[in-house]
Amino acid sequence: MPVVVSLQAARPATYVHEGDGDGNESTWTTAFFKRQVAVPVWVGRLGLAGDEQADRENHGGLEKAVLAYSADHYAYWRPHLGLADLSHGGFGENLTISGLDETTVCIGDTWRAGEVVFQVTQPRQPCWKMSRRWQIADLARQVIANGKSGWYLRVLAAGELSPGTPIELVARPHLNWPVGRASDVMHHRKDDLAAAAELAALPELSAAWKASLDSRIRKRESLG
Repeated sequence: MPVVVSLQAARPATYVHEGDGDGNESTWTTAFFKRQVAVPVWVGRLGLAGDEQADRENHGGLEKAVLAYSADHYAYWRPHLGLADLSHGGFGENLTISGLDETTVCIGDTWRAGEVVFQVTQPRQPCWKMSRRWQIADLARQVIANGKSGWYLRVLAAGELSPGTPIELVARPHLNWPVGRASDVMHHRKDDLAAAAELAALPELSAAWKASLDSRIRKRESLG
C-alpha cells in the first residue's frame, strides 16, 4: 500500500544567489526550501498548516493546495544530479509518497490518508525556481523531459496527517488519464488536439490547465 513517507512545509523567505545565469534577479523570495515535519500536521482546504506560497498567482489555492512527489524518484535523482544528500522535500513537495508515481496516479483520483481526503487535479509544472534552488540551470527542463514532475491535490476532507500514514485509493474515474499522460499531452504532444480536448473535459482537472488546453485548441483551430 502507498505510504506518506514524509511531510514538508515552509513559509516564504528571501535568498540571494549570485551568478545564476537564468535571467532572473539574484535576490528572490520562495517557499521552495521545505522542511520535514515529524509531528501530525493539520491539512486544510488550502494546504498544510505552516506552509505558504510566495507566488500565489501561480501556486497554491484550492486546486493546488498540496504538492505530492514520489519518494521512488529520489533513487534516480541523487546520482543523476550528484546530490547524494538530496532529502525528501527537495523538489518542493509537501507530501513525499512511496509506492506511487506519475504512471500510477490518475487525474481525478480520490485518495484517503488517515483523516484527509485528496483529489488529483493536475501534474506539477516545474518553473525556474526549481533550477535556482539547486543551481542546476536545466533542472526544470529535465523534469519536463522525463516526466518526474509530481502532482497537485485539492483537499476534499480536512484533518490531521502524520508521516507513515498509508494511502487508500477511494475512486478512479479516469483510468486512461495517468498524470504522466497528461504531462505528455501538455508538454510534448501539442499537435494532438483530440487528446487535449479529452483532457480539458475532465471535470476534476484544474481550471488553469483547462484554460491552457482550451486556448491551445482555439489557436490551432483558428489557423485552420
